Amino acid sequence: MRFGILGPLRVGGGEATVTAGRDRVVLAMLLLRAGRIVPVEDLVDAVWEERPPATARAQLQTCVSRLRRRFTQLGVPPETIVTDPVGYGVRSGPDELDAEVFGRGVDAGRAALTAGRLAEAREHFRAALSLWRGPALSGIPSRSVRRRAQALDEHRLAVLEECVDVELRLGRAAELLAELTEAVDRHPLRERLRGHLMLALSAVGRQADALTVYRDGRRLYAEELGIEPGTALQELHQRVLAGDLALAGPARGPAGPVRCLPRAISDFTGRQDTLARLIKEIDEDRTRVQLVDGMPGSGKTTLAVHLAAALEDRYPDAQLFIDLHGHSEREPLPPAAALAALLRQLGVPGERIPLDEDERAARWRSELADRRAVVVLDNAASAAQVAPLLPNGRGTLTLITSRRRLTGLDEGRPSSLAVLDRDEGIELLARVVGPERVAAEPEAAAEVVRRCGHLPLAIRLAGARLVHRPRWRIADLAARFAGGSDALTELVAGDRSVGQAFALSYAQVSPAAQRMFRLLGLYPAAQFDTRAAAALADVPLPGAEHLLDELVDAHLVDEPDPGRFRFHDLVRDYARQLVAEPGLAAERSAAVERMLNVHLHLVTATARQVNRSASPAPLPLPALLRPDLVEAGAPPSIEWLDGNRASLTAMIRFAEQAGRDGYCWQLAHAGWSYWYAYGHLDDLIEAHEVGLRAAERLDDDAAVAAMHNYLASGYYRLARYGEAVASMEIALRLRARLGDRVGQAGTHKNIAAAHAILGNVPAALRHLDEALGILRREGRDAGVVALFNNQAAILLGAGRLAEALAVSRAQLMLARTASTLYETANAMGHVAMARARMGHGEPARRRLRVALAFKRRLGNRYGVGELLNEIGELERVSGHPETAMNLHREALVAMTEAGDRSGQCASRNLLARALLEAGDPGAALDLHRRVLADAARLDARREQARALDGIARCLRDSDPIAARTHWTRALVLFRQVEAPDRHEVERLLAELR
Repeated sequence: MRFGILGPLRVGGGEATVTAGRDRVVLAMLLLRAGRIVPVEDLVDAVWEERPPATARAQLQTCVSRLRRRFTQLGVPPETIVTDPVGYGVRSGPDELDAEVFGRGVDAGRAALTAGRLAEAREHFRAALSLWRGPALSGIPSRSVRRRAQALDEHRLAVLEECVDVELRLGRAAELLAELTEAVDRHPLRERLRGHLMLALSAVGRQADALTVYRDGRRLYAEELGIEPGTALQELHQRVLAGDLALAGPARGPAGPVRCLPRAISDFTGRQDTLARLIKEIDEDRTRVQLVDGMPGSGKTTLAVHLAAALEDRYPDAQLFIDLHGHSEREPLPPAAALAALLRQLGVPGERIPLDEDERAARWRSELADRRAVVVLDNAASAAQVAPLLPNGRGTLTLITSRRRLTGLDEGRPSSLAVLDRDEGIELLARVVGPERVAAEPEAAAEVVRRCGHLPLAIRLAGARLVHRPRWRIADLAARFAGGSDALTELVAGDRSVGQAFALSYAQVSPAAQRMFRLLGLYPAAQFDTRAAAALADVPLPGAEHLLDELVDAHLVDEPDPGRFRFHDLVRDYARQLVAEPGLAAERSAAVERMLNVHLHLVTATARQVNRSASPAPLPLPALLRPDLVEAGAPPSIEWLDGNRASLTAMIRFAEQAGRDGYCWQLAHAGWSYWYAYGHLDDLIEAHEVGLRAAERLDDDAAVAAMHNYLASGYYRLARYGEAVASMEIALRLRARLGDRVGQAGTHKNIAAAHAILGNVPAALRHLDEALGILRREGRDAGVVALFNNQAAILLGAGRLAEALAVSRAQLMLARTASTLYETANAMGHVAMARARMGHGEPARRRLRVALAFKRRLGNRYGVGELLNEIGELERVSGHPETAMNLHREALVAMTEAGDRSGQCASRNLLARALLEAGDPGAALDLHRRVLADAARLDARREQARALDGIARCLRDSDPIAARTHWTRALVLFRQVEAPDRHEVERLLAELR
């Protein structure tokens, strides 16, 4: 074998043939998912775990290149590692990876066991187990690798237990004692292994030792887990006490084996992990009733049939199956009829089947009392239909499938079946249409699977269309989906369709739930909450919760988090089809109005909690249609906005498409302060571009000015200064024409900020003076406080520290009077920054820490980054560059989260300066050079100059000529932006001469 993971990592002929730590992690991850593409994100998480560096993707490429070179040295073709747009994979042959050989051996053993060929099963199991050289991938500490390796180790133990069970039945107890004793010592909590050891000891006449093994286990379970041994182990203990030394063999019922399972489909795909988990639960927990629920088409019946077949050796006396027609075009099967059918499967003659339902149930339970049987109750309608059918024998397992969650059953372990993942979906499509077709068009296959929502039924039907249209390429079907073709009409084969499956579930819920389901089809985003559902359906909040519970139980809606709901993509398409009926036009219009109205008021109320004086001016809102959803109780929190971020932008796009232009720009206006404060700048720009189009269609100059003003704020934070100034100048002209003096003041203030960062300090201060004059004449003290913030920032940047300190103190006094926490934090920060740059180290440090605490409390990520950088500079100047480096790295994270590109450049420049002083000029030089390139693209002249200054400092001793060149360029830029740094650079240049 070329690759070994069942023990230490092995490539070619020897152990540890790949020694570099990161390379080993990458190779291990690829081998754990051999034959599949492992996404780059998964590999990065496995290698770096906590905080991957910005260069993680590049370093990952280096790891793969080294692995390919090492493969060549070991005689393994380098193309064994394949590259994909999504990530990387390992392509191994059928006998080249020990884990795959192990899996095939186990499958062969289980097949032999099912056929009753015990000796052959033992040979396969032992051959498979012999491949193990120790714990899987031992010596590789990555959490991602360990998690998957532990699953392999768990699989090995389960196979060992199966093998030992076979060998005990073959009379090999004496040979197993040493191995079982060691296994129980290593895994003392595994009850099945302990039971096997007890059986082996009993079989060779060592009953006392078997009882000791039980007592040791019981004590351990009590001490470690606080529980008693399981039922199976307790029953075995009683048998040992009673002197029953015969090994447990398959107990045949009086009627002999019964096989009534339907034919299992040959292309069963993607549920192996679920199948293994259920088998483990059933074996270890002695589960008697297993519930499998899921949305229509998720493969519940297929899974149940495969599970029953896989457990045939545990339940050899009977495998029974009945379709209860809970969700079909027929009426659900009454319990009495179901009992009669099940009794006939067991061979009970019709004349001996009682007429009374209770008597039938009693006969049913009597027939199964001494049998080890598995019963599949498929497609159950309700708990009431199923309850009379449950056997009570200890040796019987009942598997129940349903589209509903059967919460009314007193017994049963539930499992909800999810859709397939991407790779599983592609594998299923390949099994239906042929692996060659999928291999020839992998991207198209992935797109078809995505359009099918990874739903097994949908993938099968899509595959069936391709099978019956051999001239079609997979890309042709993908193009039909992408071209606007209704997916539900495409997913039809004969009398089977996805839409029909959904319709059967829809028909089973109440009329009120049906109405809510239809109207939820109008919701424009992937996820929604209870308020949105209540607004659309115009029902009280408690009523909405009840109806959503009904839809969740019917698997028409999913609840990924408490109070958060979503549709499967195809189910949403079905809901949209229903609500689009022409006769529902009035109901649609009213629901859309309620939805937009409630969301506008919710966003407005919630965004006020950002608590910033820069929040948008109050807006005359339309009358609130559902006060109970907005005003009752505590207002939604910022976390509500976080959870509804995607919904808000989708709502704005939806409002435009629905022709509700007023709501369109008002929703953008209401959400601005949240997007701006929390750094969601792409959302901000997208929303306000849509809002601007709506305002222009309405010919509303005030709305157009507002959209331009807030659009400019996003451009500014993304360092798109030219676009920011252009938008603000439009807003300024419109507000002047409207006579909106307060609005003009706000725009003057914003233009000043753009001029300041472009280095035009005099122009910036002129605009601030214009704004200050307007605000004072209008008596807007709150606006004056916010304006002082901008003025202080500009004066600090220009090195006019005494003026900046005076302005910041005035701002602080006004902010405290007005009880404005946001501006108090800003003012405190600027006072501290001025004092820090004046050399007042310790007092400045204390004030910076206080301001930082305020900024963190407010969630102002840009402000947090700015203050962390200032504290870092104090630490560097004080002789603590390592501390400074940590602070600047933290600041860089905050600036990145805020989306402030100029702030990111500033953080990286300061980090490079600290690196230089910590004795790492190479890293500092590299970082300054990267900042120089980024700052030049942004036209951020101050940061370009600081990067040039930093490069010169790194080169001063090794290349003074190059240092002089960089300082000369830096000085030109520092003079353009009137930065105080120019004086230090002038001094350094003079020293070089």
